[in-house]
Amino acid sequence: MTVRTRFAPSPTGYLHIGGVRTALFSWLHARQHRGQFILRVEDTDLERSTPEATAAILEGMQWLGLDWDEGPFYQMQRMDRYREVLAQMLSAGTAYHCYCSKEELDIMREEQRARGEKPRYDGRCRHRHEARAGVSPVIRFRSPDDGETVVEDLVHGRVVFQNSELDDLIIARSDGTPTYNFCVVVDDWDMGITQVIRGDDHLNNTPRQMQILQALGATLPQYAHVPMILGPDKQKLSKRHGAVSVLEYREQGFLPDALLNFLVRLGWSHGDQEIFTRAEMIEHFRIDDVHKAASAFNPEKLLWLNAQHLQTLAADDLVQRLRPYLAGIEGSVLAVGPQLAQVVPLLQERSKTLIDMAAAAKMFYVAPTQAEEKDRSKHLAGQGVLLQAAMDALARVTDWSASAVHEVLQALAQEYAEGKLGKVAQPLRVAVAGCAVSPPLDQTLAVLGREETLRRLQRAQHWV
Repeated sequence: MTVRTRFAPSPTGYLHIGGVRTALFSWLHARQHRGQFILRVEDTDLERSTPEATAAILEGMQWLGLDWDEGPFYQMQRMDRYREVLAQMLSAGTAYHCYCSKEELDIMREEQRARGEKPRYDGRCRHRHEARAGVSPVIRFRSPDDGETVVEDLVHGRVVFQNSELDDLIIARSDGTPTYNFCVVVDDWDMGITQVIRGDDHLNNTPRQMQILQALGATLPQYAHVPMILGPDKQKLSKRHGAVSVLEYREQGFLPDALLNFLVRLGWSHGDQEIFTRAEMIEHFRIDDVHKAASAFNPEKLLWLNAQHLQTLAADDLVQRLRPYLAGIEGSVLAVGPQLAQVVPLLQERSKTLIDMAAAAKMFYVAPTQAEEKDRSKHLAGQGVLLQAAMDALARVTDWSASAVHEVLQALAQEYAEGKLGKVAQPLRVAVAGCAVSPPLDQTLAVLGREETLRRLQRAQHWV
């Protein structure tokens, strides 16, 4: 049997990391078994669904590289199919029209509470055959009266629901529109979904959905309900914790593979391994190894993983990823500066995000107009003689390279700082970068080039 999983977001808001982790687990399960991953947009909430949210979901999935094999399918385009199945169920007697008014239902529940019973629909319209004038009925599913429905969940294990606790679910509203639990069932049936992987907030929906599938004579999929993600304070994840649009992580300079690596480890592990390539995730992930307990979002762990993934990228790949974050630098300036392929190797081990890297790269293309005050007073004050000596020595270098520059710096250290290279490097670093932090100075000057280095040292004479 071919494995078929699905991700079914609702376009009533952004695609956040909880949804992305669910999509990732479904995608990994399908890819591991050489199956199909289906994307389905559950857009029946007309009041809250927006085209912008739908576009953002698709863009987020594409940025993450969670490619789908079929879809995207839209529930609003499947209304005829839902009505067809509703008609079949009404004809078969597995569903029926309910004409109860809201007032009648309220009275019924009040009476049940007064008797100490759990409020639930009592099936009073199950055997009603005549219509009620002036009332547009809902359609209810005829749920089994007794016995139990057992969910053999791949994460939670055996979960038993007593059918007597499940009343007759509304599967179509009075205006004829089908409800969530019904649409999901028909979609999963029609699309041949073999494993339903979703958040554990849907676990209580599962027995009802299983009963509807059984009434339709459909083969039941396997279910896996994954735990929620909590904030660092163990509370429900919110925007202040990081529950923002996945596209905001792109704007913040995170790599998609790093974000997926972070999310796959929230509730799943493979020994002590922390860093995973996409291929390794596909190879090792097992849905039945996902933990039952909720996991906490750790922003520092995400930053660390992103830094690790940045270090593994080839220079050419990193150049292409970095360019959009350098948009603030004038194109003409960027064009006359050093090649980005020369710059990025100097920054890879120092950057946690592409934003960090872009900020650090800027000094190679835009000369500082002034040094940071604390660095100027600490490292440049009284260093006019050293700056001039450095300019004179560097101007005589014919074979401009990091090793040649390093020899000059060592000679300056012997003459002006008792051999202490840092005493020479920091003033020169502040002079060319405007601050006391940069990649190794010899490599930095080698990439800047002789003319630009001398130009910056000359300008820094006015800061001393």
